[in-house]
Amino acid sequence: MTFLEELKQQRWDDHRFYHQSRINQSLHFISAMSFVIAYALLSVNPAVSAMLGWIVSMCTRQAGHFFFEPKTYDKVNDVTNSYKERIKVGYNIKRKIVLMGLWAASPVVLYYDPDLFGLIEARSSFPGYLHNLMMIWLVLGAAALLFRVVQLFFITSIQTGLVWGTKILTDPFNDIMLYHKAPLYLMRGQKLDPMVHVRS
Repeated sequence: MTFLEELKQQRWDDHRFYHQSRINQSLHFISAMSFVIAYALLSVNPAVSAMLGWIVSMCTRQAGHFFFEPKTYDKVNDVTNSYKERIKVGYNIKRKIVLMGLWAASPVVLYYDPDLFGLIEARSSFPGYLHNLMMIWLVLGAAALLFRVVQLFFITSIQTGLVWGTKILTDPFNDIMLYHKAPLYLMRGQKLDPMVHVRS
């Protein structure tokens, strides 16, 4: 496949395998909008961008996957959930637990080691602590993206890694287009996307 063909395929697989819950779709819509705002703030105020990106965007996005996406047999795609977890190109549930665990642990680590093993300048004030924490979160997000891209270079191909990285960075814009109607469907009582476009 070409780069664009693989990007289309990764997006299609991500949608049909991992976004069947209307609650998950709605949370992804909220997450996507806040990520776009975080992108806009990145060059203006990186610390605020990181705070918005992690506390709003990532928490809503991952809550959708952890708590609302069906974990039973996928009748739409005729595959088991364990199969989907094995073939996941990006971060499957196990990898997400590790990533979110690192994120959740970082405030505690910074509190007990304000200079983070000598890597940053320690700040004694609470605003200074928050600023350092937000910058750690920003680095963590970038490192998580880069780590998986490079990992994919070795376990699949360089193109697959670059495609996945491109997909992740552009997901907010794609998710807004895909899931902007999800809250409306949810208010009408539709908990699962019928996925007619996948079944056909």
